[in-house]
Amino acid sequence: MNIDDLDDNFGIEAEVGFYEEDDFVYAMVSNKFADATICLYGAHITSYNPARNAEVLWMSPDSMFESGKAIRGGIPVCFPWFGPHETNESLPQHGFARIMNWEVTNTETLTGGANQITLQLCASDETKKYWDFDFCAEMIFTVGAKLSVTLKVTNPSNKVIEYTSALHTYFSLSGIENITIGGLKDTRYQNQLDGGDYIQEEELLSISEETTRHYYNTEASCVISDPIFNRSIKVEKEGSSNSTVWNPGEETSKQMGDLPDWGYETFICLETVNKINDVIHLEAGESHETTAIISAE
Repeated sequence: MNIDDLDDNFGIEAEVGFYEEDDFVYAMVSNKFADATICLYGAHITSYNPARNAEVLWMSPDSMFESGKAIRGGIPVCFPWFGPHETNESLPQHGFARIMNWEVTNTETLTGGANQITLQLCASDETKKYWDFDFCAEMIFTVGAKLSVTLKVTNPSNKVIEYTSALHTYFSLSGIENITIGGLKDTRYQNQLDGGDYIQEEELLSISEETTRHYYNTEASCVISDPIFNRSIKVEKEGSSNSTVWNPGEETSKQMGDLPDWGYETFICLETVNKINDVIHLEAGESHETTAIISAE
């Protein structure tokens, strides 16, 4: 569907429109609460800018906007696996959903003035090259005073499907050394860097080195406090009992082609995850929704 057709079928005057840049198509949302930009490639939100606040999401200036490659920053959707594939490391890291084009199926203005956009990716010959299952996935974005992002997966077949997923959110910071993350005290986590299993004792998590922590058995909301930006970002969630905190640190940043050497200094990933003890099993006809709800104060 071209830009004119998208505008005719899904545009909302002065609120939702579509444009093309670098061969990718974007939906642009603007209402009294916030502005947002969503790339149809990967169903990937690249900007959420609330009124009277600064940009919440972080985008890498070196991101490769190329078909077949993931966009670095914003909120990538990891599906139907999170991390490397368990048995075949030649398959795409974090699944294929973030490197495929999704279709717009609905736009609307909700009571109160927020806008909602729904994108869809269903099983096809292309997806079955990577994952030989029938499925239908939706990404539902609600742009208002809060940003709500939902991955909804439905099993239309008569076979059980199993998947892992993440809403891999990059948050913009004044500096990694300035922030703390609250909400994870007394929570058990796997440290991917050393393979250990620990319980966080600190009330507030500070980041001073490369960090990859997969917290489990937690449905808690988290707060990223950034006193230099004079704001707190709250991340609530539904349908997820895992949370991942990731920052690549200086040395790993230097090894990543789509990230500046200094990139690690200005973002933190706080991810809403289904993995570890929260792998999703869908019987025939069942659906599951994983939601991140983001607000800035």
